[in-house]
Amino acid sequence: MLKVQEIRELIKLIDQSNIDEFCYESNGTKVSMKKEQGPPVSEPVKVQESVQAPAPSQDQKNEPVKQEVQEQAEPEEAGKKEQQEANYDAEVTSPMVGTFYQSPSPDQGAYVQVGDQVKEDSVVCIVEAMKLFNEIEAEVSGEIVEILAKDGELVEYGQPLFRVKSK
Repeated sequence: MLKVQEIRELIKLIDQSNIDEFCYESNGTKVSMKKEQGPPVSEPVKVQESVQAPAPSQDQKNEPVKQEVQEQAEPEEAGKKEQQEANYDAEVTSPMVGTFYQSPSPDQGAYVQVGDQVKEDSVVCIVEAMKLFNEIEAEVSGEIVEILAKDGELVEYGQPLFRVKSK
């Protein structure tokens, strides 16, 4: 039988995932959960775009100066993103929805850090799903150039966790 805390964790995981419906049955006890269908992800983006393009008023004389500064900062950020993208050629992704852990236990060091060399069978992290701790292997040989997930963070299926520059 599931405990209340386990049910709460299930609700939290399902709420933060792409799963719409979940059923679990054990020893005559059945738990069913179903999400309500909300608006598609693309709708808030459309609303956000229209909100970001208000007509400028005459009282906002400093507004064009702010926009110029932002436009100058964007090419620098784009250059940094291009450097990061060119700095790797493989990603280690999460094979499931769960909680990301960099180390086997809180009192031990991380499996890997930026700059570490990994092999295809090297364990790089753990993803916990429903009290099961699953060791995730690199599946590529090379150097860890970026860690994308934070320790204790909920990760989705297929979410990139590490970037690796292969040998």
